[in-house]
Amino acid sequence: MNDLPLYFDYAATTPVDERVIQAMVSCLGASGNFGNPASSSHCYGQNARTAVENARAQVAGLVGAQAGQIVWTSGATESNNLALKGLAQGRQGGHIITSQIEHKAVLDTVRQLEQNGFELTLLAPDAQGLITTEALRAALREDTFLVSLMLVNNELGTVNDIPALAEVVRQHGALLHVDAAQGAGKLSIDLARWPVDLMSFSAHKVYGPKGIGALYVGEHARPLLQAQIHGGGHEGGLRSGTLATHQIVGMGEAFAVAQALLEDETRRIAHLQQRLLDQLLSVPGVKLNGSAGQRIAHTLSLTFGGDVPDFSTLAQTLAFSSTSACNSASNAASHVLLALGLEPQAARQTLRLSLGRYTRAEDIDQAIRAIKASLQSQPFWAVAQG
Repeated sequence: MNDLPLYFDYAATTPVDERVIQAMVSCLGASGNFGNPASSSHCYGQNARTAVENARAQVAGLVGAQAGQIVWTSGATESNNLALKGLAQGRQGGHIITSQIEHKAVLDTVRQLEQNGFELTLLAPDAQGLITTEALRAALREDTFLVSLMLVNNELGTVNDIPALAEVVRQHGALLHVDAAQGAGKLSIDLARWPVDLMSFSAHKVYGPKGIGALYVGEHARPLLQAQIHGGGHEGGLRSGTLATHQIVGMGEAFAVAQALLEDETRRIAHLQQRLLDQLLSVPGVKLNGSAGQRIAHTLSLTFGGDVPDFSTLAQTLAFSSTSACNSASNAASHVLLALGLEPQAARQTLRLSLGRYTRAEDIDQAIRAIKASLQSQPFWAVAQG
């Protein structure tokens, strides 16, 4: 009997798809494709290299890139670090723009660069949780060389208009990095058309394994990007280290599956999300955070202004988040919700529910019942402070 709670935290990570597991297993063991992809003198290495390059093409295929523009990393956090530090390295100062609601993998990295002498502007989101072209234009300076903005917010599910923002950056002559960890496999990405210079991806958000990611490097960024990990000159000199064939093959298969399922899966999840949202918004005091229209179908952020769920009770039935995984680790109020103008108490009365490939209609109905059953009145002092 399975007593585990229902999983509603797909934004934190996803289970590895069975098709991905099979592809990965084929690269393990003495009878598998276990060779070192850099060992070009024999068939073991050559076969591994073929698998790596096939996976590179699969990742590129989902996002409209060329295979040669994909650089393997250990995940989106490393991709973000490589993109931001790799462009800043060697420069004598300059201005960087990002937003207040980025993932900590971007915010902590640009703050490190700020300590190293770079100037930093953090754009505030609008009331819908979006970064506007007007705000971006107003922040650009003559010495702005780098802008970093996420495609999909990991807490809200809101979607920035990256093509429009990218045009503003390109016209200014700066480079644009996009953290797309929450967007790949959930909406269409076309790097052949979007004027984006760098884009970060993670396999474990797309039903692939943890510990593997990629960075798209466009033609404008490649001559300027400097490696952060040295020792062998792998990945065109941008990221040294022995390539983990099984991880890479897993990411490639995950992205290929996501490409095949994108339209149907998104439609199905959108239907489930609407079913969930309609019921929860009928609860007095519940408010959806972020744009109701400009969002992915997978992620909801709901603040309870009246009766509030007893999170400890609810956790016995549902696996959910009250913030992002990075904030959960520090038990801090969500910086994203605070940037939207929520008070800390309201931020702590917020539930993030994220749906995915294995969410069923009956899971939605059970989640609704569990959330409603866990509601309890706030103590008077919490209302007064809120």
